[in-house]
Amino acid sequence: MSGSFWHALVFALSVTLPSILLLALGYFLRRSGQVDARFCDQASKIVFRYSLPALLFFSIYGNKVDFGSQIPLIAAGAVASLILFVGAELIAARTLMAATDKGVFVQGVYRANTMIAGLAFIANAYGAEGVAVGAVYGGAMTLLYNVLAVITLNQNVSSSRRVQAGYFAKQLLTNPLIVAILLALAAKAVALPVSPLLVQTGGYLSAVALPLALICAGATLNVQSLFSVSSIALWASIGRLIAAPLIAVLVGLAFGLQGLNMGVLFMMMATPVAAASYVMAKAMGANEVAAANIIGITTVGAMPVAAGGIALLRTLGWL
Repeated sequence: MSGSFWHALVFALSVTLPSILLLALGYFLRRSGQVDARFCDQASKIVFRYSLPALLFFSIYGNKVDFGSQIPLIAAGAVASLILFVGAELIAARTLMAATDKGVFVQGVYRANTMIAGLAFIANAYGAEGVAVGAVYGGAMTLLYNVLAVITLNQNVSSSRRVQAGYFAKQLLTNPLIVAILLALAAKAVALPVSPLLVQTGGYLSAVALPLALICAGATLNVQSLFSVSSIALWASIGRLIAAPLIAVLVGLAFGLQGLNMGVLFMMMATPVAAASYVMAKAMGANEVAAANIIGITTVGAMPVAAGGIALLRTLGWL
């Protein structure tokens, strides 16, 4: 048992340590003045608009994965997310949170960073095959997360700040990540040939997506804010770091997931809060300071939690 645990721990570190080091590098570069806020903003836009869509497209298109068999995984992720959403809504209602705090708290509990932190974990654990599965899962969860975000934030803000259905639909349909996933699935379904030149160019773009995204995340991390967190930020972070991965494993077991599928579900759930939660909170007049603090706490806390969880699940033979 001891030997298997140490093997599992080494595996867990191999999955999480590269992400930790890239976050640390970004933090060092920012604090030493080698990059600034403008660089992070522009680099993040490049990742979101070009590099990450390329990674998602070519991971899906170039892998012989039976995506129909991933329906139980997506269903398990949706059920786990809905459990977290409903549970957080009930807690927010019972504790009589301020209107501007409710949506921020709920988002902080259920909204995982699937497309950056989750894919980084999966890429280190399973390589291109895992990324292909994770991309489809992440795309489905992105749609669900945005629907739930609009529901929880709209009910707690003034009518002048509410998101209308048409605007919301347009934002989803023009999201580069969603577009890349849908195009890849369509191209794969009709066996559309892609030029080797485009494949090579896409490979170059894909290679920088996750490292650059993690470096920017580290560079924008405000450690000082972690020491002045509100109770809303603290409890939401506990929900994201502890309750979310635990519920994911229980739901995964109920759905009979194991191996790669269980690994994808756990690693996607054992991630920080998505940065989009801050953007939506700010746009809709919610507590943006608490939203930023939740991102900071969970970014730091997710790495050891994920490592410990991966080691335990690996030891139990569930990954």
